[in-house]
Amino acid sequence: MTINPEQVNPRPVHPEPMSRESMNPESMNLEQVNPGPVMIAVSGVKNSGKTTLITRLIPILHGRGLKVATIKHDGHDFEPDVPGTDSDRHRRAGACGTAVFSANRWMVVHEGPPDDVEAIARCFPEADLILLEGFKYSPYPKIEVIRRGNSEESVCDPGSLLAVATDLGEEELQSTLPESVQILDLNDVERIAGVIYDVWQKTGKHRLSILEGL
Repeated sequence: MTINPEQVNPRPVHPEPMSRESMNPESMNLEQVNPGPVMIAVSGVKNSGKTTLITRLIPILHGRGLKVATIKHDGHDFEPDVPGTDSDRHRRAGACGTAVFSANRWMVVHEGPPDDVEAIARCFPEADLILLEGFKYSPYPKIEVIRRGNSEESVCDPGSLLAVATDLGEEELQSTLPESVQILDLNDVERIAGVIYDVWQKTGKHRLSILEGL
């Protein structure tokens, strides 16, 4: 199974993907307000350090009171279960889907591509924030990782960029970015988390307060 996130309908939980310009609560269309999780991508070229950054961001955001879920696109096929387990044997026998649950967690495996990313996001109704790994060409608001020795230029649409997290100096970046795109130290994870948290406050909490006032 190969899923290209740029071909999958990239609708977030919001009725429309949220760019930097739409982060201003004053400009939001109240008829489209939806209290679902805020979705932000951590993007970059292969081996740029996206997974490492996400694993460092999650505990910081959790410490700020957010329930964080993640969605990752795998450019190749993958084994979703432990080989030899009962559920793996069910899948290999031809089941169109399998589910395993215990008192503490549950897992569902669907065969075939999802209809869209929103279908996956609906698995996490309790989440305040969903971090997407990859999705560099999607319209989701994003943090782009540019790491020395791996890349030197931005590959994302600047219209959806919140910030670039890099260990390069601004003069070393081979990209001309809008002034509104912040250049952050890749190792200053607290500050990167702060940018994400600020977006969540402006979008997630504001949408909830609007609904509570309706």
